[in-house]
This record gives sequence, C-alpha cells and structure tokens, in this order.
Amino acid sequence: MDHRELAKGIHWVGAIDWDVRDFHGYSTLAGTTYNAFLIIDEKVTLIDTVKRSHLDDLMFHVREIIDPEKIDYLVVNHVELDHAGSLAEVMDAIKPEKLICSPMGEKAILDHFHREDWPYEVVKSGDTISIGERTLYFLETRMLHWPDSMFTYAMEDGILFTSDAFGQHLATSERFDDQVPLSVIMDQAAKYYANILYLYNPLIRKLLAKVGEMNLDIKMIAPDHGVIFRKHIDDILHAYDDWSRGKFDEKALIIYDTMWHSTEKMAVAIARGFEQEGVFTEMINLKVHHRSDVMTKVLKAGALVLGSPTLNNGLLPRMAGFLMYMRGLKPQNKLAASFGSFGWSGECVKLLNQSIEDMKLELFDEGLRVKYVPTDADLDSCVDLGRRMGKAIRERKQEQDD
Repeated sequence: MDHRELAKGIHWVGAIDWDVRDFHGYSTLAGTTYNAFLIIDEKVTLIDTVKRSHLDDLMFHVREIIDPEKIDYLVVNHVELDHAGSLAEVMDAIKPEKLICSPMGEKAILDHFHREDWPYEVVKSGDTISIGERTLYFLETRMLHWPDSMFTYAMEDGILFTSDAFGQHLATSERFDDQVPLSVIMDQAAKYYANILYLYNPLIRKLLAKVGEMNLDIKMIAPDHGVIFRKHIDDILHAYDDWSRGKFDEKALIIYDTMWHSTEKMAVAIARGFEQEGVFTEMINLKVHHRSDVMTKVLKAGALVLGSPTLNNGLLPRMAGFLMYMRGLKPQNKLAASFGSFGWSGECVKLLNQSIEDMKLELFDEGLRVKYVPTDADLDSCVDLGRRMGKAIRERKQEQDD
C-alpha cells in the first residue's frame, strides 16, 4: 500500500505547508498540512480541497491517481479558506456532478464564492449517499468551529473525516500517527484545541456523546490538518473528553509582564509559595512567550495568576492583548488571582480582576498591588498568596479525581 493510502482506494491528496508560521494570531512553528482525500469508487469522490496557495500540490497528487475530470463528487466539510480557498479552481478543473455540503455550508460557499450555478447537494445529519461499494454518512458539527462544519464517515472502511476536529498544525511527510512520536502529535493537538476549539467545550462534549451513541466502528480519524489517527484513536478521543470537561493538572501558571522588574519580583515570590506547597509552577513572561503557546499551557492548568504594572491608568499592552485573546477562548474551571506594581494611579489589579470576572473564572483573592518596589513584607504576602492558592489547587484536584 502506498504511504498516502488510508485504505484500498482511499488516498491522501493534500498538501504540506512547511513554511506557515502564523494562523490568524496562532503561532504555527511546526508548519501544517491541508489534508484532502480521494475515494476511487463508482462515483469518484474528493473530500475537501486545500488552501489556494497549495492548489498545484492538490492537483499533482490527484493526477498521480486519476484524471481530475473523472471526479464525480466533491464533498466540502468546511468552507474556511485554508480548506476551501482553491474551491473555485477545483470546481473548474473537475466539473463534478455534485458539490456536497451541509445547509450552512451551502450558505457559506455562496457567501464566499457567489456561484449559484454550482451543483449543490445539501446533506443533513443522518443523510447518506452511495458512491458505489461505499456509503458516505454525514454528521453536521455546527460551530466546530464554523457554522458549516460537518463530518463525513466512510461506513464500509470505518474512516471518519473530521474537518478541523482532532487536527494539529504539524508539517510532516508522514501521514499517520504511528509514524510520528505520539508526544509530538498530542502536544500539537493540545495547542490546536486550546487556540481553536476551547470556547466550544459544551458542543464538543455533545458531539463526543453523539458519536458514542452512534456506536460507529471507527478505524481511522482523518482530520484536515496534521496526521491521521489509526493507532491512537482512543488517546485523542480521551484527550478531547478531558479537555472539553475542563480537567486540570496540579499546576499553576504565573502569567505576567513587567516594566522595571517590580512585578517580576512579585511573580517570583508567588512562585515560591506554590513551590512550598509542592505545586508545579510555570513563570510565563509575556515578553518572551507567544500568546498561543501560553493558551496551550492554560488548557491543563489549575490556577492562573495574572500580573502587570499600571501604565497610563491601564495595563501593559502585552497583558491587555493576551487578556483579549484569552477571553475569546473562554477558559474554564480555574482559580485565578492578580498582582502588580504601580507608581501613582494603580489600576492594574482592579483591571485584572475585572477580566477574571468577565471570563467567569473563580477569583481566589482580591489581589496584591505594590507601590514602586516591593518590600520584604510585600514579598512575604506574595509567598503567602502562592501557598494559599497551592493548597486550594491540591484540594480541588483531589475532588476532581475522586
């Protein structure tokens, strides 16, 4: 079997983007793939396309297998342009009998491409289409992570094509999860979840329950980014279940920015308090950590301690920007507190607390603020805050695990 063949007659025909380093504010230092799949049957079917910049790769891989004009059906699981950016060119090249999409998918395609003359075949959850020896089953997955999103299940082969769900921004010449270290895959899957899907936790729990009720015989999970799962299916399903439920580790993050190092001194003292309670702690200076990497750590943290000095009656810009980014992703089930130094006005803690409350995190303490440079007594208060929060995390973790 060819290394790009998922099963007999089902081929990966996507593209590898080795150079992409940003995905609308999410750092993609490991690159990514745009996965598309070709099914050779009585009705030759292409599942998804690729980003427009990588159209040539898609067409090259298709031509290695079949004349593109022999493709009968095109399934669009998701209209976002990293998957559908080349849709117009592909439609012109293959002229399919049917363009298969969800009801919201049809609306999104019309909004993007303004082509009412395309041969739309709208499918809803539970609908099936026979393509010969195979039957494709469709499941709408609205808001995971766009309204149009859906899964396509090749029933006879047990392959679930999942659009962006279970994806990873990971460029690799290998196609399957047993060809890449599992730790690398799961790190990238966690980053993808934390920065793309985190805010949809309730919908993901419902989707996992629905798929469980359907009792599908899933032999592979084929997302539109990253590797295809064929050996570690249970690992990624269990991870999604834990992440969507807000399960956390006995771990604290001290996320801060600093001007003249006073806030940094407070951060160090708070970390000492956590360490005295035996709680794993990470110091995260926003000056040197990308927001998307910070959010990956937030996913499994039990506590967040946010620190910033006051600048012009507000927060330092990096902290303000990070809070806006994190607020949109809606982290849950965290203890949180704030700290910071100031010169004369001192709004930092008040503003940080307001963000904590806006995100509906549990405000553990009213926060600590210090004028100019912390004294030994101030630093003792910081240590005390870390110790108290550390004890609370351990108790919450025990409750979670019981």
